[in-house]
Amino acid sequence: MPRHLRQWNLLSSPTLAVSAVVIGAVTFVLDTITDLDVAFSVLYVAVILMAVRILNRRGVLLVCLACLGLTALSALVSLNHPLQPSAVINGLISIAAIVATTYLGLKNQSAGMALQDARAELAYVNRVATLGELTAAIAHEVNQPIAGTVTNAEAALHWLTASPPNLAEAREALDGVVEDGKRASEIIARTRALMAKSPSRRDRLDINTVVADVIGLTRNEIQRNRVALQSELTDNLPAVLGDRIQLQQVLLNLMLNAFEAMDGNGIEPRRLLLRTDRNVPTGIRVTVRDTGPGLNSASSERVFEAFYSTKPDGVGVGLSICRSIVEAHEGQIWASANQGRGASFQFVLPEADA
Repeated sequence: MPRHLRQWNLLSSPTLAVSAVVIGAVTFVLDTITDLDVAFSVLYVAVILMAVRILNRRGVLLVCLACLGLTALSALVSLNHPLQPSAVINGLISIAAIVATTYLGLKNQSAGMALQDARAELAYVNRVATLGELTAAIAHEVNQPIAGTVTNAEAALHWLTASPPNLAEAREALDGVVEDGKRASEIIARTRALMAKSPSRRDRLDINTVVADVIGLTRNEIQRNRVALQSELTDNLPAVLGDRIQLQQVLLNLMLNAFEAMDGNGIEPRRLLLRTDRNVPTGIRVTVRDTGPGLNSASSERVFEAFYSTKPDGVGVGLSICRSIVEAHEGQIWASANQGRGASFQFVLPEADA
């Protein structure tokens, strides 16, 4: 997400926000009514650290100024007058700790944002490259409804020019034109969405719909690779909170990896299983299971590492990006060898209402 679009994250971390306010209030009270020989104001450091987690740069600076102001106010209204030299020293130490923590926290926050930006950029490049591989499949997929539109339109003209005109047949043909047009539009919309370079979102999603969209996008690739696709999508699953495009990218990468794994292994039939289910208590689980050569114990542990690949011409980026996306959604992803042959890639996402 671009930095200028980042918003304060209070609503997504209400517990942390409330804790920061409570700690700040308790620190102010203790610092005011207690002997200043004890530097209670150092506890404002905890408030700064919490602010770094949930606020942007401007918000953290405002919290820092508030903590400094409360420290000064405590010194002014303290019940213990006159101030002792040790109290002044403790106050200066507290101020230095607040300022230093703010500086280091903002530096760490900036580094984290830069890393997120780099990962998002890499994920986008990977998504575009993946769509490049699917260009022929997408073109074929779009060509089918276009050809259907032409055929149905010609049929409608035929029935309208008949003597007498057959309006029922013409209406049926025109309905086919509408359906084919909608299908072509949906394919183009899905492709454009995957190509879009947009900020990360968190929407309530039906994971089955996400899976169905990716199946629709790869239908021709499934046929070209002679893959027998089996989908076991559990009905009425709770929603997940996530970015539709990013989750589609994860599934797309896992499916294309499965196609490549099964390509040329001499094993027929090639089977790919897509399953969704509720994995209590961890969340909603998605499984991509193939009948390729499988994974050994070493590969299953390292397969998600950056630049590690089991393919001779692989660069080891796609699965690493999948892990980054799933972990950014507070989920987990792992791989395992099947009993018999093939491998299973699974990821779990938390429920939206959990």
